[in-house]
Amino acid sequence: MVAVLSLYLILLIGRIVLEMVQSFARQWRPTGIVLVLAEVVYTLTDPPLKFLRRFIPPLRLGTVAFDLSFTLLFIGVLGLIQLVSALR
Repeated sequence: MVAVLSLYLILLIGRIVLEMVQSFARQWRPTGIVLVLAEVVYTLTDPPLKFLRRFIPPLRLGTVAFDLSFTLLFIGVLGLIQLVSALR
């Protein structure tokens, strides 16, 4: 179970990397194997993020909006990893 949660944590890190690249290089579009990996990352991380975003709006500070749902999901997965590890 820890391995599955750790893999999901890696997918979340991959998602944040993809989103950061897209925000800094607006013209960049994934192609080839990167496109396949991006599709897997977004397909597996979108459902829980969309669920959390229904209840947790972004924190707006002027013209910047912080996505707290991603942070909450990341911390939640880290907490689950710790909990499952402690119960072993």
